[in-house]
Order: sequence, then C-alpha cells, then structure tokens
Amino acid sequence: MKLDEAIKTAIEYEGKVHKTYLEAMEKATDEIGKRVFKVLCDEEKRHLEYLNERLNEWKNTGEITVAELGTSIPDKQAIKTGIDKLRQSVTTKAGAEYDTELEMLRRALQVEVETSEYYKRMVAEMDDVGQALFARFVEIEEGHQMIVQAEIDTVSGLGFWFDSREFSLEME
Repeated sequence: MKLDEAIKTAIEYEGKVHKTYLEAMEKATDEIGKRVFKVLCDEEKRHLEYLNERLNEWKNTGEITVAELGTSIPDKQAIKTGIDKLRQSVTTKAGAEYDTELEMLRRALQVEVETSEYYKRMVAEMDDVGQALFARFVEIEEGHQMIVQAEIDTVSGLGFWFDSREFSLEME
C-alpha cells in the first residue's frame, strides 16, 4: 500500500473511533463515564488532526515528517498499576444504570482493536517512514484498549467507574 493510501485509511479508522467516543460521551449517563469518553474522544480528534497534517504534507511535498505524537493516556505500566490498585479497593455496585455505558465500552473496544490491528499491519508492511509513522499509533491505541477493557471489567464486574483517586487518566 502506498503511504498516502495508508494515511487515508488511517483517517477513516480514526474517524470511526472518534465518532464512537463522541456518541458514547453524548449518551453516557454517568458523569465519570462521560469524562473518560471525553478524554478518549479528544485524543482521537488529535489523531485525526495529526494524520490530516501528514497527508497534506505528503500532497504538498511528496514527503512527510514523522512529528511527535503525544498522548494524555499514561503508559501501559502506569495503567496496569492503576488497575491493580483499583481492583483492590472497589466495592460491587452493579446495576442496570451501567448497561448503556457497558454497551458503548464494548463498541469502543471493538473499534480500538480494529484500528490497532490496522496500524500493526502497516508497521509490518510499510517502509521505514510508514513504520515510524504508524508505530507510535500502535502504542497509543494499545493504551486506549487497556483503558477501555479495564472500564468494561470494572463496569461489568463491579459496576464502578474509575472515580478512585488511586487511578486517574491524568498524568501526575
């Protein structure tokens, strides 16, 4: 696949993920759930902006600069540590009020996995520039998957959003 085609396809994937989080944010009834969805929605919006910048650069110059792509999501180890602490301190609060959030989380996980798999394929198939461009997305999307899966585990198993001070999406 050519680099510009790969970027256009990545934009389609990111658009789908962004739309999923935007809808989830609008439908969520739990305030903490809304905040989690907003953080992820904003993150996907930045991914779209980044990819569109790279595509425009490619169209204008025939080259791309693999600029740094930041994230507001902690690294995988910090997420894992936070999840472990949370599981030790949370009490069960399951209920029907979490059904909407759980459904949205499952959909979010599905699109995150699809997107991550696409990026992994691009890293395996592309040349050096494409690999460098998409490798960072693999890292970030895997972090998103961990957050969403942890939320699913928490809501479905315990019925409790990440409102413990022991775990935060904010970098400390």
